[in-house]
Amino acid sequence: MSSKENAAINQLFEKLECRYAVRVLWALRDGHPQTFRLLQDSVGGITPNTLNTRIKELRECGLLEHGSDGYTVTLAGQDLLKRLSDVQAFANRWVAARAKK
Repeated sequence: MSSKENAAINQLFEKLECRYAVRVLWALRDGHPQTFRLLQDSVGGITPNTLNTRIKELRECGLLEHGSDGYTVTLAGQDLLKRLSDVQAFANRWVAARAKK
């Protein structure tokens, strides 16, 4: 992997590693807009301050937007979530394999 590719993945991981960032995106994966309160309930266990911070960060990096009906993921966010769905399939297999031990 080139240093340019490493820099790109490091930038993305830096954003996604922030507490609850992936959970906020994941809560919006069905494509339906959610109000702040509904999004807070969907994520679960997140404080309003932390949710505000994550929303701001995800909007700044172009993964989340706010419309008249609430928060939704952008086209870039949808692309990322499609790729993360592969992680969901892996997680299901991984948990099942660990349960057999």
